[in-house]
Amino acid sequence: MSRKNTSTWGRQFCPAHPTVPLVEDYRAGDTVCPECGLVVGNRVIDVGSEWRTFSDDQGADPSRVGAAENPLLSGDLTTSISFTGDNYDMTRWQHRVSNSGSDRALVQAFSEIRLMADRLNASQAITDRANTLFKKMTDTRALRGRSTEANCAACLYIACSQEGAARTFREICAVCTVSKKQIGKSFKLILRALNTSVDIIKTGDFMSRFCSNLELDHRAQLVATTVARQAVDEDVVTGRVPVTVAAAAIYFTCLAMNIDKSPKEIGDVAGVAEATIRQTFKSMLPAKDKLFPPDFVPKVSLESLANIR
Repeated sequence: MSRKNTSTWGRQFCPAHPTVPLVEDYRAGDTVCPECGLVVGNRVIDVGSEWRTFSDDQGADPSRVGAAENPLLSGDLTTSISFTGDNYDMTRWQHRVSNSGSDRALVQAFSEIRLMADRLNASQAITDRANTLFKKMTDTRALRGRSTEANCAACLYIACSQEGAARTFREICAVCTVSKKQIGKSFKLILRALNTSVDIIKTGDFMSRFCSNLELDHRAQLVATTVARQAVDEDVVTGRVPVTVAAAAIYFTCLAMNIDKSPKEIGDVAGVAEATIRQTFKSMLPAKDKLFPPDFVPKVSLESLANIR
């Protein structure tokens, strides 16, 4: 096989077949013309993963490539010792020596945030934003002395709102072990320290998720969204939080469309008490003719709904 280097402006080609795409032989390290076999270039670098291992114990993942560097941590790139075999003590001491105290606290906090986000089925974008918020708060030292878990939960709550996937405090409390009061205090401190804000939560922020979890179709979701919005505009749900209004609007819509969904089922999804849903629904009844879309045709008489207990 002949060998000849031919390139123009950094592009290699075969002089006899300049339009034919070349083939890279990573084993030999050559770039070859598939038509005539001419070796156009040599010393090709294989950019793939290295799968060799030099230990007797073959792990589940033979790749010797570590994770990407976390820009939120101050430490440089280091070599990590695996936890397999008799390496546990060496690994523990290596982590303690290589990671500073602040980085260890951040790693623990990021792990807490990731665990809570996984329980909420939150996206990676929400997790990343929550991590960034926590890092900023660590730098300002505004949350010193407060529960790390409460701080992580507050950062996750803010991140959900800023990423357009709002969650209620009740939902955040359900995935951690701290109280709503503790999360609320950390939440206020974060907003004050970072001079930021979150959008006011509206009933529409929950409607899509609640209706999906209740297996309601798109039409029912649109009607329930209109009912909730009109109830707020008509000022018939004064003093009720958006999540309660959303749950009551779904219940009202299910009754009007003759869909079999009880207040308990809706309450379990929305995190609202059954009695609260019934009370909010009854406060909507006097304005029933103004709440539904103009083209909506109920499957039951709205007048008959006043007799429901």
